[in-house]
Amino acid sequence: MAHKVIVWGTGVVGKLVIRELLDHPEFELAGVIVHDPAKNGVDAGVLIGGAPVGVVATTDVRSALDTDAAAVAYFGPTAEFALENIQNMALALRSGKHVVSTAMTPLVYPDVCPPELRAELEKACAESGKACFTTGIDPGFANDLFPLTLLGVCGRVDSVRIQELVDYDSYAGDYSKVMGFGLPVSAQAVLEIPQVLVFAWGHTIPMIADAVGVKLDRIDTVYEKWAAPADIPYQHGVIEAGCCAAVRFEIRGWVGGEPRIVIEHVNRITNQTAPDWPRAASVENDAYRIIIKGSPEITQETAFRHEVDADPVSGGCLATGMRAVNAIPYLDDLPPRLVSALDLPLIPGRGVIRQS
Repeated sequence: MAHKVIVWGTGVVGKLVIRELLDHPEFELAGVIVHDPAKNGVDAGVLIGGAPVGVVATTDVRSALDTDAAAVAYFGPTAEFALENIQNMALALRSGKHVVSTAMTPLVYPDVCPPELRAELEKACAESGKACFTTGIDPGFANDLFPLTLLGVCGRVDSVRIQELVDYDSYAGDYSKVMGFGLPVSAQAVLEIPQVLVFAWGHTIPMIADAVGVKLDRIDTVYEKWAAPADIPYQHGVIEAGCCAAVRFEIRGWVGGEPRIVIEHVNRITNQTAPDWPRAASVENDAYRIIIKGSPEITQETAFRHEVDADPVSGGCLATGMRAVNAIPYLDDLPPRLVSALDLPLIPGRGVIRQS
């Protein structure tokens, strides 16, 4: 029998996932929860630009959660809205359903999260007997599943570097205060604060350390900006000369006095920026790369593209959402608690190759 899923949140990820669920042999779309009153009462098929499918989106959360389903796929706002996300996810758990989510990415490894971030969800898991799995792309499977799998074919690892190499030219969000894009390079971005950067992206470093059985000396950060030498127009505006048009940061897990587990991001606005910084080798840009030094040495580069227009943003967002959904059938075998990628078996994606 197909696993019934309620999708909560119809932003980019939610809509892409709904489209996949409508003809998936392993899953059935059981309900859709929305925040925007304009979407209330709209058929889910129409919501994604297609024909009606008989599942109507609703702003009535409690009514939707009363629907028979195995799990809620929660694609809420970012961890900036932590309290709202936690309340919603706890409500979904207490309705008697597993929760898979991409919203609270610090929870990709709950063991290192502050108790105040975990407490309400842990209580809801215990009361409901259900599990809660948080994932993403980065943080998420690109910097936990990918490197952990490759580490498992090595005899010795001297270092592992996990890179996100992304052109933000087409990204519609406001990343100025968070990353510093478009601001004078002297202005401090939110992610320049080491504690914020580690909290936002760094939890897979202790996950990897725990998985391979090493003790971290410390975790630190590096944050660099690249100033535009002239005005740089892009899809959503202009980066003025002298302002930040690219950022490169590292979160470094030190073992034995050396940075051995490193997450590195090189995020540009247009490909012309920061020409001397790392960039993708297999595609023009927008790729995730794992570099392992040791025995053997390994380089893996992965690019996500949408099947219709080869867009990397929607391709990556779809992969993010389906990683969460494809985990649902395996949650029944896990204890009722917050779980991570280390608790899950290999998830091959049952039903992804259709029988003709």
